[in-house]
Amino acid sequence: MNKKVIIYSTPTCVYCRMAKDFLTDKNIPFTEYDLSKDIAKREEVIKKTGQMAVPVIEVDGETMIGFDEGQLSKMLGI
Repeated sequence: MNKKVIIYSTPTCVYCRMAKDFLTDKNIPFTEYDLSKDIAKREEVIKKTGQMAVPVIEVDGETMIGFDEGQLSKMLGI
């Protein structure tokens, strides 16, 4: 699978951890941005989504707010 996966998260977010664990368990590489430390990425997420909710997961440019295992599987094609 050659999909580009990005996750915007914060360290205290339970759903962020669940999403990252899901991707790791499925051996899907991803790029993570910690919005508690990266102000530019935080502003980017707010601009993209209109809100400050995490996780925000992008798969080849398709965006999902929150973590839904079924929806993420569908986005990943698995």
